[in-house]
Amino acid sequence: MIDGVKTKKLRVIPDERGMLMEMLRSDDDLFIKFGQLYMTTAYPGVVKGWHYHKKQYDHFVVVNGMMKVVLYDSREGSPTHGEVNEFFMGQQNPILLQIPPLVFHGFKCISEEMAIVVNAPTEMYDYKEPDEFRVHPHDNDIPYDWSRKDG
Repeated sequence: MIDGVKTKKLRVIPDERGMLMEMLRSDDDLFIKFGQLYMTTAYPGVVKGWHYHKKQYDHFVVVNGMMKVVLYDSREGSPTHGEVNEFFMGQQNPILLQIPPLVFHGFKCISEEMAIVVNAPTEMYDYKEPDEFRVHPHDNDIPYDWSRKDG
């Protein structure tokens, strides 16, 4: 696993009314601080990526559908420099994924319905000077192909 990346298996508590799933608690070992909470979506087959942050940690939970979340460690001097990690997250695998600063990340909706990601980053979004640095999802130096791997 890429250095600094952490996961937390999420506990789903179902009953006859529905379910409850805690995502991130302030007493979790991986909790750092709270910046804001937002959701983003992707339609089936859509890739959103790549980008990274210089200050912010992200905490992704896929609450509807399924996503393939991919990380790439381009950090010089990192013990996992050049490593790629794939995480299949969502209704069939409820986990929280903590993504450290300077690690490229993106995701692809792999379910037949729109997928929803909830993120609890450690920093608030700065509209004047966003801590967000993007590269093209397909035309870049990241050694990853977003195509489905059949076989």
